[in-house]
Amino acid sequence: MKNIIKEADFRRDLKANPAVGYLFFGEEDYLKSNALRLARKTLSGEDEGLAYFNDIRLGGADFTPDQLLDAMATPPMGSDRKVITVTGINFNTMRTGDLEHLLEALSELGNYPFNVVIVSTDSDCLDPGTLPKRPSKLLTELGEYLIPVNFEKNTPAKLAGWVQKHYLHHGVDASPELCHFTVAYCGRDMYILASEIQKVAFYVLSHGRNVATEEDIKIAAIPAVEYDAFAFTNAITERRRGDALDILADLKFRRVEPLFILSEVSRVVCDLAMVGSLGESGKTAAEISIALKMHEYRVGLYLRQASKVPPERLRAAVLACREADAAMKGALGSAGGYGVIEKLICSL
Repeated sequence: MKNIIKEADFRRDLKANPAVGYLFFGEEDYLKSNALRLARKTLSGEDEGLAYFNDIRLGGADFTPDQLLDAMATPPMGSDRKVITVTGINFNTMRTGDLEHLLEALSELGNYPFNVVIVSTDSDCLDPGTLPKRPSKLLTELGEYLIPVNFEKNTPAKLAGWVQKHYLHHGVDASPELCHFTVAYCGRDMYILASEIQKVAFYVLSHGRNVATEEDIKIAAIPAVEYDAFAFTNAITERRRGDALDILADLKFRRVEPLFILSEVSRVVCDLAMVGSLGESGKTAAEISIALKMHEYRVGLYLRQASKVPPERLRAAVLACREADAAMKGALGSAGGYGVIEKLICSL
Protein backbone atom coordinates (compact mmCIF):
# COMPACT_ATOMS: atom_id res chain seq x y z
CA MET A 1 0.00 0.00 0.00
CA LYS A 2 1.22 3.50 -0.85
CA ASN A 3 1.86 5.96 1.98
CA ILE A 4 -1.13 8.05 3.04
CA ILE A 5 -0.58 11.77 2.43
CA LYS A 6 -2.43 14.96 3.40
CA GLU A 7 -4.10 17.68 1.32
CA ALA A 8 -1.03 19.95 1.51
CA ASP A 9 1.13 17.12 0.09
CA PHE A 10 -1.29 16.66 -2.80
CA ARG A 11 -1.18 20.37 -3.61
CA ARG A 12 2.63 20.25 -3.67
CA ASP A 13 2.46 17.25 -6.02
CA LEU A 14 0.24 19.22 -8.40
CA LYS A 15 2.80 22.01 -8.62
CA ALA A 16 5.71 19.62 -9.10
CA ASN A 17 5.00 16.24 -10.67
CA PRO A 18 1.64 14.61 -9.87
CA ALA A 19 1.33 10.84 -9.66
CA VAL A 20 -0.94 8.87 -11.98
CA GLY A 21 -3.54 8.13 -9.34
CA TYR A 22 -4.96 9.46 -6.06
CA LEU A 23 -7.73 8.40 -3.71
CA PHE A 24 -9.50 11.21 -1.84
CA PHE A 25 -11.07 10.03 1.42
CA GLY A 26 -11.70 11.36 4.91
CA GLU A 27 -14.20 13.52 6.76
CA GLU A 28 -13.90 16.93 5.09
CA ASP A 29 -15.82 16.83 1.80
CA TYR A 30 -15.53 20.60 1.25
CA LEU A 31 -11.74 20.38 0.97
CA LYS A 32 -12.03 17.46 -1.45
CA SER A 33 -14.22 19.56 -3.76
CA ASN A 34 -11.70 22.40 -3.68
CA ALA A 35 -8.82 20.01 -4.40
CA LEU A 36 -10.73 18.54 -7.36
CA ARG A 37 -11.32 22.02 -8.80
CA LEU A 38 -7.63 22.86 -8.38
CA ALA A 39 -6.56 19.63 -10.09
CA ARG A 40 -8.89 20.25 -13.03
CA LYS A 41 -7.69 23.84 -13.43
CA THR A 42 -4.01 22.88 -13.15
CA LEU A 43 -3.97 19.82 -15.38
CA SER A 44 -6.56 20.36 -18.11
CA GLY A 45 -4.77 23.31 -19.75
CA GLU A 46 -5.43 27.02 -20.17
CA ASP A 47 -7.33 26.76 -23.45
CA GLU A 48 -11.03 26.19 -22.69
CA GLY A 49 -11.58 24.24 -25.88
CA LEU A 50 -8.75 21.82 -25.15
CA ALA A 51 -9.69 21.64 -21.47
CA TYR A 52 -12.96 20.03 -22.55
CA PHE A 53 -10.97 17.01 -23.78
CA ASN A 54 -8.49 16.94 -20.87
CA ASP A 55 -10.98 17.14 -18.00
CA ILE A 56 -12.88 13.83 -17.92
CA ARG A 57 -15.52 13.46 -15.22
CA LEU A 58 -17.01 10.05 -14.40
CA GLY A 59 -19.28 8.74 -11.68
CA GLY A 60 -22.85 8.32 -10.59
CA ALA A 61 -25.19 5.37 -10.84
CA ASP A 62 -24.16 4.54 -14.41
CA PHE A 63 -20.40 4.44 -13.78
CA THR A 64 -18.52 1.31 -14.80
CA PRO A 65 -14.78 0.51 -14.62
CA ASP A 66 -14.87 0.03 -18.42
CA GLN A 67 -15.65 3.75 -18.77
CA LEU A 68 -12.54 4.49 -16.74
CA LEU A 69 -10.42 2.21 -18.92
CA ASP A 70 -11.71 3.92 -22.09
CA ALA A 71 -10.98 7.37 -20.65
CA MET A 72 -7.48 6.32 -19.57
CA ALA A 73 -6.56 5.04 -23.02
CA THR A 74 -7.24 8.37 -24.77
CA PRO A 75 -4.15 10.65 -24.86
CA PRO A 76 -4.46 14.31 -23.80
CA MET A 77 -4.98 16.99 -26.43
CA GLY A 78 -2.59 19.93 -26.59
CA SER A 79 -1.25 19.15 -23.12
CA ASP A 80 1.18 16.78 -21.42
CA ARG A 81 -1.38 15.50 -18.92
CA LYS A 82 -5.11 15.09 -18.53
CA VAL A 83 -7.20 14.61 -15.39
CA ILE A 84 -9.88 11.95 -14.89
CA THR A 85 -12.05 12.33 -11.79
CA VAL A 86 -14.37 9.63 -10.49
CA THR A 87 -16.95 10.68 -7.89
CA GLY A 88 -20.11 9.27 -6.32
CA ILE A 89 -18.88 5.74 -5.54
CA ASN A 90 -20.05 4.24 -2.25
CA PHE A 91 -17.39 1.66 -1.44
CA ASN A 92 -19.30 0.52 1.65
CA THR A 93 -22.11 -0.87 -0.50
CA MET A 94 -20.12 -1.88 -3.59
CA ARG A 95 -20.46 -5.51 -4.61
CA THR A 96 -17.33 -7.65 -4.50
CA GLY A 97 -17.37 -8.29 -8.25
CA ASP A 98 -17.65 -4.58 -9.06
CA LEU A 99 -14.76 -3.77 -6.72
CA GLU A 100 -12.55 -6.42 -8.32
CA HIS A 101 -13.39 -5.02 -11.75
CA LEU A 102 -12.45 -1.51 -10.59
CA LEU A 103 -9.16 -2.73 -9.11
CA GLU A 104 -8.35 -4.42 -12.43
CA ALA A 105 -8.94 -1.12 -14.22
CA LEU A 106 -6.76 0.78 -11.75
CA SER A 107 -3.97 -1.78 -12.22
CA GLU A 108 -3.61 -0.40 -15.78
CA LEU A 109 -2.71 3.11 -14.56
CA GLY A 110 1.01 2.59 -15.14
CA ASN A 111 0.40 1.96 -18.84
CA TYR A 112 -0.98 5.47 -19.31
CA PRO A 113 1.43 7.88 -17.57
CA PHE A 114 -0.20 10.92 -19.19
CA ASN A 115 -3.24 10.58 -16.87
CA VAL A 116 -3.90 11.78 -13.36
CA VAL A 117 -6.84 9.71 -12.07
CA ILE A 118 -8.54 10.94 -8.90
CA VAL A 119 -11.16 8.77 -7.20
CA SER A 120 -12.96 10.96 -4.64
CA THR A 121 -15.28 9.46 -2.02
CA ASP A 122 -17.75 11.17 0.30
CA SER A 123 -17.00 11.05 4.02
CA ASP A 124 -19.36 8.15 4.76
CA CYS A 125 -18.62 6.07 1.66
CA LEU A 126 -15.33 4.40 2.60
CA ASP A 127 -14.32 2.80 5.89
CA PRO A 128 -10.63 3.76 6.35
CA GLY A 129 -10.08 1.50 9.35
CA THR A 130 -8.06 2.70 12.34
CA LEU A 131 -5.39 5.03 11.02
CA PRO A 132 -2.47 5.20 10.85
CA LYS A 133 -1.68 1.72 12.18
CA ARG A 134 -4.58 -0.39 10.92
CA PRO A 135 -5.99 0.73 7.57
CA SER A 136 -9.02 -1.21 6.40
CA LYS A 137 -8.69 -4.03 3.87
CA LEU A 138 -10.50 -1.88 1.29
CA LEU A 139 -8.24 1.13 1.78
CA THR A 140 -5.22 -1.16 1.53
CA GLU A 141 -6.45 -2.66 -1.75
CA LEU A 142 -7.15 0.72 -3.32
CA GLY A 143 -3.85 2.01 -1.96
CA GLU A 144 -1.96 -0.49 -4.09
CA TYR A 145 -2.77 1.64 -7.16
CA LEU A 146 -3.82 5.07 -5.82
CA ILE A 147 -2.03 7.36 -3.39
CA PRO A 148 -4.50 7.83 -0.50
CA VAL A 149 -5.08 11.48 0.45
CA ASN A 150 -6.71 11.89 3.86
CA PHE A 151 -8.87 15.01 4.14
CA GLU A 152 -9.20 15.33 7.90
CA LYS A 153 -11.47 17.70 9.78
CA ASN A 154 -9.68 20.96 10.50
CA THR A 155 -9.02 21.91 14.10
CA PRO A 156 -11.10 24.83 15.42
CA ALA A 157 -7.95 27.00 15.37
CA LYS A 158 -7.29 26.32 11.66
CA LEU A 159 -10.96 26.78 10.84
CA ALA A 160 -10.96 30.17 12.56
CA GLY A 161 -8.22 31.38 10.21
CA TRP A 162 -10.15 30.07 7.22
CA VAL A 163 -13.32 31.78 8.50
CA GLN A 164 -11.52 35.12 8.72
CA LYS A 165 -10.39 34.84 5.08
CA HIS A 166 -13.96 34.09 4.02
CA TYR A 167 -15.33 37.13 5.84
CA LEU A 168 -12.70 39.27 4.11
CA HIS A 169 -13.59 37.71 0.75
CA HIS A 170 -17.11 39.10 1.22
CA GLY A 171 -15.81 42.53 2.26
CA VAL A 172 -16.31 42.17 6.01
CA ASP A 173 -13.76 42.33 8.84
CA ALA A 174 -14.00 39.85 11.71
CA SER A 175 -11.78 39.67 14.77
CA PRO A 176 -10.01 36.39 15.63
CA GLU A 177 -12.34 36.06 18.64
CA LEU A 178 -15.39 36.43 16.41
CA CYS A 179 -14.03 33.83 13.98
CA HIS A 180 -13.69 31.34 16.84
CA PHE A 181 -17.23 32.19 17.92
CA THR A 182 -18.46 31.59 14.34
CA VAL A 183 -17.02 28.06 14.42
CA ALA A 184 -18.47 27.37 17.88
CA TYR A 185 -21.89 28.71 16.88
CA CYS A 186 -22.23 27.33 13.34
CA GLY A 187 -20.29 24.07 13.68
CA ARG A 188 -17.23 22.70 11.87
CA ASP A 189 -18.85 21.64 8.58
CA MET A 190 -17.08 23.83 6.01
CA TYR A 191 -19.97 23.80 3.53
CA ILE A 192 -22.30 25.12 6.24
CA LEU A 193 -19.71 27.60 7.49
CA ALA A 194 -19.22 29.06 4.01
CA SER A 195 -22.97 29.55 3.63
CA GLU A 196 -23.45 31.07 7.09
CA ILE A 197 -20.48 33.44 6.69
CA GLN A 198 -21.97 34.70 3.44
CA LYS A 199 -25.32 35.34 5.13
CA VAL A 200 -23.71 37.20 8.03
CA ALA A 201 -21.56 39.27 5.66
CA PHE A 202 -24.55 40.31 3.54
CA TYR A 203 -26.48 41.19 6.69
CA VAL A 204 -23.62 43.38 7.96
CA LEU A 205 -23.13 45.14 4.61
CA SER A 206 -26.88 45.72 4.21
CA HIS A 207 -26.76 47.74 7.44
CA GLY A 208 -24.01 49.99 6.16
CA ARG A 209 -21.21 48.39 8.16
CA ASN A 210 -18.12 46.31 7.30
CA VAL A 211 -17.24 44.87 10.72
CA ALA A 212 -19.16 41.83 11.98
CA THR A 213 -20.22 41.37 15.59
CA GLU A 214 -21.39 38.45 17.71
CA GLU A 215 -24.92 39.83 17.61
CA ASP A 216 -24.86 39.78 13.78
CA ILE A 217 -24.05 36.06 13.87
CA LYS A 218 -26.86 35.32 16.32
CA ILE A 219 -29.33 37.21 14.11
CA ALA A 220 -28.28 36.08 10.63
CA ALA A 221 -26.73 32.62 11.12
CA ILE A 222 -28.31 29.33 12.12
CA PRO A 223 -26.73 27.53 15.09
CA ALA A 224 -25.40 24.06 14.34
CA VAL A 225 -27.66 21.21 15.37
CA GLU A 226 -25.27 18.51 14.21
CA TYR A 227 -23.37 16.38 16.67
CA ASP A 228 -22.01 12.89 16.81
CA ALA A 229 -24.72 10.98 18.69
CA PHE A 230 -22.57 7.84 18.54
CA ALA A 231 -19.60 9.57 20.22
CA PHE A 232 -21.89 11.15 22.81
CA THR A 233 -23.49 7.79 23.61
CA ASN A 234 -20.06 6.14 23.84
CA ALA A 235 -19.00 8.71 26.42
CA ILE A 236 -22.15 8.02 28.44
CA THR A 237 -21.98 4.19 28.34
CA GLU A 238 -18.22 4.16 29.03
CA ARG A 239 -18.85 6.40 32.06
CA ARG A 240 -16.64 9.18 30.74
CA ARG A 241 -18.89 11.67 32.46
CA GLY A 242 -16.58 14.65 31.96
CA ASP A 243 -16.51 14.12 28.18
CA ALA A 244 -20.28 13.57 28.04
CA LEU A 245 -21.00 16.71 30.07
CA ASP A 246 -18.65 18.73 27.83
CA ILE A 247 -20.57 17.57 24.75
CA LEU A 248 -23.87 18.39 26.44
CA ALA A 249 -22.58 21.88 27.34
CA ASP A 250 -21.73 22.45 23.67
CA LEU A 251 -25.22 21.31 22.63
CA LYS A 252 -26.78 23.65 25.18
CA PHE A 253 -24.71 26.51 23.78
CA ARG A 254 -26.03 25.69 20.30
CA ARG A 255 -29.58 25.48 21.64
CA VAL A 256 -30.20 21.94 20.45
CA GLU A 257 -33.54 20.80 21.86
CA PRO A 258 -33.17 18.36 24.80
CA LEU A 259 -35.87 16.08 23.40
CA PHE A 260 -33.90 15.72 20.14
CA ILE A 261 -30.70 14.92 22.07
CA LEU A 262 -32.41 12.29 24.20
CA SER A 263 -34.14 10.66 21.23
CA GLU A 264 -30.82 10.32 19.38
CA VAL A 265 -29.03 8.92 22.43
CA SER A 266 -31.88 6.49 23.10
CA ARG A 267 -31.82 5.28 19.51
CA VAL A 268 -28.07 4.58 19.60
CA VAL A 269 -28.25 2.93 23.05
CA CYS A 270 -31.03 0.59 21.91
CA ASP A 271 -29.18 -0.24 18.69
CA LEU A 272 -26.00 -0.95 20.66
CA ALA A 273 -27.87 -3.22 23.05
CA MET A 274 -29.56 -5.17 20.25
CA VAL A 275 -26.37 -5.56 18.19
CA GLY A 276 -24.39 -6.51 21.30
CA SER A 277 -26.96 -9.13 22.31
CA LEU A 278 -27.04 -10.70 18.85
CA GLY A 279 -23.25 -10.68 18.72
CA GLU A 280 -23.09 -12.47 22.07
CA SER A 281 -25.44 -15.13 20.71
CA GLY A 282 -22.89 -15.93 18.01
CA LYS A 283 -24.37 -14.15 14.99
CA THR A 284 -21.99 -12.60 12.47
CA ALA A 285 -22.07 -8.98 11.39
CA ALA A 286 -23.68 -10.00 8.10
CA GLU A 287 -26.43 -11.95 9.89
CA ILE A 288 -27.09 -9.07 12.30
CA SER A 289 -27.23 -6.65 9.36
CA ILE A 290 -29.96 -8.73 7.73
CA ALA A 291 -31.89 -9.29 10.97
CA LEU A 292 -31.95 -5.60 11.96
CA LYS A 293 -31.96 -4.17 8.40
CA MET A 294 -28.90 -2.15 9.40
CA HIS A 295 -25.90 -1.45 7.16
CA GLU A 296 -23.11 -3.92 7.84
CA TYR A 297 -20.57 -1.11 8.29
CA ARG A 298 -22.65 0.35 11.13
CA VAL A 299 -23.12 -3.11 12.62
CA GLY A 300 -19.33 -3.44 12.74
CA LEU A 301 -19.00 -0.12 14.56
CA TYR A 302 -21.66 -1.14 17.08
CA LEU A 303 -20.10 -4.57 17.66
CA ARG A 304 -16.73 -2.96 18.41
CA GLN A 305 -18.32 -0.52 20.85
CA ALA A 306 -20.53 -3.16 22.49
CA SER A 307 -17.44 -5.27 23.17
CA LYS A 308 -16.07 -2.42 25.34
CA VAL A 309 -19.18 -2.16 27.54
CA PRO A 310 -20.48 -4.93 29.87
CA PRO A 311 -23.89 -6.22 28.69
CA GLU A 312 -25.50 -5.37 32.03
CA ARG A 313 -24.43 -1.74 31.66
CA LEU A 314 -26.01 -1.55 28.21
CA ARG A 315 -29.23 -2.99 29.60
CA ALA A 316 -29.07 -0.44 32.42
CA ALA A 317 -28.58 2.32 29.84
CA VAL A 318 -31.72 1.22 27.98
CA LEU A 319 -33.75 1.39 31.21
CA ALA A 320 -32.18 4.75 32.11
CA CYS A 321 -33.16 6.17 28.71
CA ARG A 322 -36.73 4.95 29.24
CA GLU A 323 -36.86 6.65 32.64
CA ALA A 324 -35.34 9.82 31.17
CA ASP A 325 -37.98 9.86 28.44
CA ALA A 326 -40.74 9.74 31.07
CA ALA A 327 -39.00 12.47 33.10
CA MET A 328 -38.58 14.62 29.96
CA LYS A 329 -42.35 14.77 29.53
CA GLY A 330 -42.64 16.42 32.93
CA ALA A 331 -39.63 18.73 32.54
CA LEU A 332 -40.31 22.46 32.53
CA GLY A 333 -38.76 24.05 29.44
CA SER A 334 -35.35 23.43 27.92
CA ALA A 335 -33.49 23.99 31.19
CA GLY A 336 -35.40 21.16 32.85
CA GLY A 337 -34.82 18.96 29.81
CA TYR A 338 -31.08 19.46 29.94
CA GLY A 339 -31.24 18.56 33.63
CA VAL A 340 -32.84 15.23 32.73
CA ILE A 341 -29.97 14.42 30.38
CA GLU A 342 -27.38 15.47 32.99
CA LYS A 343 -29.05 13.04 35.43
CA LEU A 344 -28.90 10.31 32.78
CA ILE A 345 -25.17 10.91 32.26
CA CYS A 346 -24.41 10.79 35.97
CA SER A 347 -26.66 7.82 36.77
CA LEU A 348 -24.71 5.21 34.82
